[in-house]
Amino acid sequence: MSSPFPILSKFSFLALLLCAAALAQEPAAKPSEAPSPTEKTTVAKNEEKPPLPFQIQLLETHIRFETNGDSRKEVHTIVKINDLAGARQFSRLGFDYNRAFQQVEIPLVKISHANGGTSEILPSAITDAPNPAVQDFPAYHDVRVKSLRVLGLQDGDTLEYRVITTTTKPPLAPDFWLEHTFDRSGQVLREEYELDLPASRPVQIRISPTIRAEEKRTPGEGDSGRTDYRLSLNIGNARASSAPPSKEPDLALTSYASWEALAARLSQGQLLPGEVSDSVRKKAQALVQGSNGKNKDKRFEPMYEFVSQQIEDVEIPLTAVGFRARSAEETLQSGYGTPLDKFVLLRAFAQSSEGRDYAIFAGGEAKFSERLPSPNLLTNLIQELQFYPALPPGQACGDCDFFVWLDPTVVVAPFGVVRSSLRGKTGLFLKTGDLFWNEKTWERIPNNLPFAAKQSVNVTASISADGDLHAKVNYLMRGDNELQLREVFHQTPKERWKEVAGLLAFSDGFRGTITNVTASDPMMTKDPFTVEYEITHAKFVDWTKKPVRIPALLPQIALPDVPGKDAGKIELGTPLDVETSLRLRLPSGTTVQTPAATSVARDYVTFASKYAGHLNTLTASRSIYFLKREIPAEQATDYNAFLRAVQNDQAQMLVLMPSAPQAGAKQ
Repeated sequence: MSSPFPILSKFSFLALLLCAAALAQEPAAKPSEAPSPTEKTTVAKNEEKPPLPFQIQLLETHIRFETNGDSRKEVHTIVKINDLAGARQFSRLGFDYNRAFQQVEIPLVKISHANGGTSEILPSAITDAPNPAVQDFPAYHDVRVKSLRVLGLQDGDTLEYRVITTTTKPPLAPDFWLEHTFDRSGQVLREEYELDLPASRPVQIRISPTIRAEEKRTPGEGDSGRTDYRLSLNIGNARASSAPPSKEPDLALTSYASWEALAARLSQGQLLPGEVSDSVRKKAQALVQGSNGKNKDKRFEPMYEFVSQQIEDVEIPLTAVGFRARSAEETLQSGYGTPLDKFVLLRAFAQSSEGRDYAIFAGGEAKFSERLPSPNLLTNLIQELQFYPALPPGQACGDCDFFVWLDPTVVVAPFGVVRSSLRGKTGLFLKTGDLFWNEKTWERIPNNLPFAAKQSVNVTASISADGDLHAKVNYLMRGDNELQLREVFHQTPKERWKEVAGLLAFSDGFRGTITNVTASDPMMTKDPFTVEYEITHAKFVDWTKKPVRIPALLPQIALPDVPGKDAGKIELGTPLDVETSLRLRLPSGTTVQTPAATSVARDYVTFASKYAGHLNTLTASRSIYFLKREIPAEQATDYNAFLRAVQNDQAQMLVLMPSAPQAGAKQ
């Protein structure tokens, strides 16, 4: 569910800054990762479309699965290079694989030059190295990239290559699955996809009606019988803007009979409770020393913080390692791990302290449970921890166990905080250990936070006789925006904090030069996160103009818009208290005319503002309290009236009137 936060709602813009910096450090994208159609230049209907940097004239894929889960995938590609940008994009090709159960071969790479003649790439142009994401983590050097340097490409050349990926004894064998969506951007003229399946294996398959498909069965005894599917899309005969009728892929295939079967398969192996080693047990005991033994919640908090903050994340998809996890001992000794590794270590800590936990896989899509069961859809692992409070001797307890939800892959998440993008979603529940009797398959991740969400912004400012503005802005955050701010400041070097503060100020409507940026330690998650910066704006006002009108120097409170007629509800986001205040000092003798205060109350949200002036000091405050997460669409008219009242209040101006020409002001 989206969370339209009242203020600081443009934190995604800050995240974009970090993403841009991170992308600059990553290797060039694979040529197959083409830009979306929305990124292309729009031209008038009577104009000829500009040529693309390259055109994939043919993309053929052939995949064969065996009954034991082994597979062979062969991709044949023919690319026409149209300009130097296309030549640069195809100057290096990269193919991901896991050396533990896969191998990649490149039997053909040929360039047909526009001016005649052909050339083939030498074997020395092919390199094999660990994926950059695992370069610093030796335990995962089986996750690799086979790269091919293609030199000498020019305008008009044609590049042809074949890549064969063989998978033998994959971790989740004998099961297999895949999803594929045909390219409709216009960069691929013709795409052919062939699927060769063993007839003896029951599979579920879905094919989009927009795709041309042919099925052929070859009879045979035992494993010799085959079922062949040939799918194709010719962009010359299809509109480039055409898309599947839903978000589902054009082709989906799985050998799992149900999501329950997939959950049972993932529950096996190293995710099962096992013996806790002495070193892991001693580490757990050391972590809880000094914690509040009367509250077992507090005993688990240092364990969570250690796993979350001290065990470095290996940021690779779970499918890249076949959903394999290392032992808690290995993860503890190495100091790094995948989400599965961190889950196993935290589980071992919990077991050593009379607690137990459960795994819930959440997907990147809200309704992934409606898709065919596929491990590819399980992108996030959430941990549910169960513990029992310590009781005085002789006091009995019936149903007094407690649960806390954890997301240890988010380094700066406070204890019990799960990302807002996952809260309220339904995840796949893994039946492990003594829970194999439990019949539930799906678990809803709670929507609530472990504490009340609040935000406060205090602005202390002054305007000089020269009209210059100097302000100190202080933020105190608890809740979802707190987590976003923590991540931004944690990932940004201190020497660049001024840039982050500048974007934060810009998002809240402040303009000027940022100085003296400070923030609390993003890793100290027990307390609210604070940020403070100073901002100056020369010639903010011109005192020769009477009267001087300025807005209240407070962040604009953003509210979700009224949804369309088809919306079933109006989403307000996580219940949240927002308070902003201003204390503005003006030159001596300045009089202030303040606007009228506003107070609007509903059972789902309240808003109030106050403005006052005394001598040469002006104070202002605005507060909004979101009481409900959502309201029915039938209340749209009432909500719209509330929205207009808030917007009208924020549009009011402060009127300043100097009693005499200010010193230093223009005459």
